[in-house]
Amino acid sequence: MEVSPNLSDNALKDYAVVQRAILGDQKAFAEIMARYKDSIYFMLLKMVNNRDDSQDLTIETFGKAFQNLDKYKPDFAFSTWLFKIATNNCIDFIRKRKLNTFSIDKVKEDENTKFDIPSAGLDPEETFIKKQKADLMHTVVDKLSPRYKRLVVLRYFEERSYEEIAVELDIPLGTVKAQLFRARDLLHNMMRRSKEKL
Repeated sequence: MEVSPNLSDNALKDYAVVQRAILGDQKAFAEIMARYKDSIYFMLLKMVNNRDDSQDLTIETFGKAFQNLDKYKPDFAFSTWLFKIATNNCIDFIRKRKLNTFSIDKVKEDENTKFDIPSAGLDPEETFIKKQKADLMHTVVDKLSPRYKRLVVLRYFEERSYEEIAVELDIPLGTVKAQLFRARDLLHNMMRRSKEKL
């Protein structure tokens, strides 16, 4: 592939690491994460102003980048491509969050305007559906290997922070994030297969 002559030394080093990652070198993935995870995290933190959301979005960024590494073209720096993925993913997240927000202040004053404010509680049908989803989730999580299962339970059922999980399991924070990303990917595929069988 034609590499742009305008790439800096750092960008050329990144390109070499990306090529190793495409060939399946696990250390190359770790190098990419180690090099950019903090700067991606702090950029996202400025955008969403929430540590947990920023951590989740950081992991999603690397997940999307790693799944699409073969689409990266060295016309510009890898870091530019990676930050673009992070920014776009974050904008989508903010957009979805805004769609789920309801504001009475934005309703125009009109005598004929009628709206129902949804009840905070779930109706019986919604409760049943929620329980079914939770049961399916627990069934799928039980099929994970013990290592991934423990991570998922701590993060999503016990709602622990990444730092708390790292301390409890005595593993590096980066490992927690990388393994949780892998666990979520496995869960997603298993959930999809479960739904197809229903």
